Amino acid sequence: MREADLKYKKLVLVCTNDRENGKECCSQKGSVDLHQKLKQAVKAVDLQVRVSRTGCLGNCLSGASVVIMPDDIWLGEVTEDDIDEIIQLITS
Repeated sequence: MREADLKYKKLVLVCTNDRENGKECCSQKGSVDLHQKLKQAVKAVDLQVRVSRTGCLGNCLSGASVVIMPDDIWLGEVTEDDIDEIIQLITS
């Protein structure tokens, strides 16, 4: 094992989980598009932040879910309208 040479200051996880049984999940609430647009927004302001898709974060009923690490900020009911505010949280 070795330490990775990545220089990201933060990690933003966007749940894009899709439940096959039709139960409520983040992907049904626009999280796939949210991930792409958030990733573009972070890139546009040149932040050292990794925006990644993730599986279930256990917050299906309040999805779409986003987690900002290492700040330990858990967000629910996130929409594309919240991207500017997420950028503010990342940079604060």
